[in-house]
Amino acid sequence: MYIWQSPNWTKFTYHKAKVEPLLKQVLDNQRQLIGRAADLPEELDLRAQMDSLIQSALKTSEIEGEILNVGSVRSSVARHLGLETSGLTQSQKDLATEQSDSLITLLTDATSNLVKPLTLKQLCDWQSALFPKAATFRNIKTGQLRDEAPMQVVSQTRGREVIHFEAPSRVELSDQMTQFIDWFNAYPQTQVNSASDNIIRAAFAHLWFITLHPFEDGNGRVTRALTDRALAQSEQTSVCFYSLSSVIEQNRKGYYDILESTQGLKTVSQIKSGHGNDVTDWVMWFLTILNQAIEQGLKRIDRVVSKTRFWQQHSQTILSVRQIKVLNRLLDSNGEEFELGINARKYQSIAAVSKATATRDLSDLLSKNCLVQAAGGGRSTRYLLNIYDKVIV
Repeated sequence: MYIWQSPNWTKFTYHKAKVEPLLKQVLDNQRQLIGRAADLPEELDLRAQMDSLIQSALKTSEIEGEILNVGSVRSSVARHLGLETSGLTQSQKDLATEQSDSLITLLTDATSNLVKPLTLKQLCDWQSALFPKAATFRNIKTGQLRDEAPMQVVSQTRGREVIHFEAPSRVELSDQMTQFIDWFNAYPQTQVNSASDNIIRAAFAHLWFITLHPFEDGNGRVTRALTDRALAQSEQTSVCFYSLSSVIEQNRKGYYDILESTQGLKTVSQIKSGHGNDVTDWVMWFLTILNQAIEQGLKRIDRVVSKTRFWQQHSQTILSVRQIKVLNRLLDSNGEEFELGINARKYQSIAAVSKATATRDLSDLLSKNCLVQAAGGGRSTRYLLNIYDKVIV
């Protein structure tokens, strides 16, 4: 039995007393982030948006096992925000693809025109944007709801097919989608919810839509875009300085585990209450991830100032195309991918060069004060970004 087979399953409930402390922490961090962002100069505001949008685009795809080209995404984001000269070489500007452009358009459309009612067509357009013709050879049904075949999430375990989840049948899907869209659109029309209610609404929206699984493919990415819209409505701004998808990707196994448990009526709260619509455990997981994302957003604002200083400091530094590419990768990683620094082997991988070239490039960046050597040495020598004698870690 799945959650959607429970009576009144969309009348979600949760234990407020259990959720309240974490929810308060989320709201406090959210207010702090909005306040800090409001103090940013316009140019840095755009650069912080750029950093967040790059992470969202890369990670929402990575969750589904699709690895996008970082340079392509960066180019699409820079062009979309009118930041063509933000540390990009001309060759990097030309990297944008139909796929990356379509994804960035989807993500920005999701958080735009927040009082405009959500429509089925809009959702179908988002899903279609994930599969531009030039980017896939698979015969995927796009721009419309899935067909009559059962929608199952399965895996193979020791030669045996395991069904993790089965979505509602196509027969009832249209009515279910209408119900969801009507519920989602009630918010911008009334705006009477408290700040707490609005955050909970985003958690409910995510679980509800991913459970419906209305499309043949792309359901996860559309769900996360929809969640971004709910959060943007909660914050009453189209500008986002954190990436929920980035933190979900970091906790991908936990993400799928909590979804499977909740949809299969196996969470502690569901078992104890005896009600499938008691989604306390899901709400707690969602709030934990959201809080991590907002905390990373606070760090992002600090770092975007440092990133701008970096390029200002090296505006006259002569660098090769590959060196700029690697430096941008370090800056874009927000300290997550290269927490311990970069070594010659990783430089080789990013720049697609030989070990000897990587070693020379790193030595050159060190001499030009773009990098500093981290503690340690020998084969494990690593380098960290350097800004005005302050190391970015």
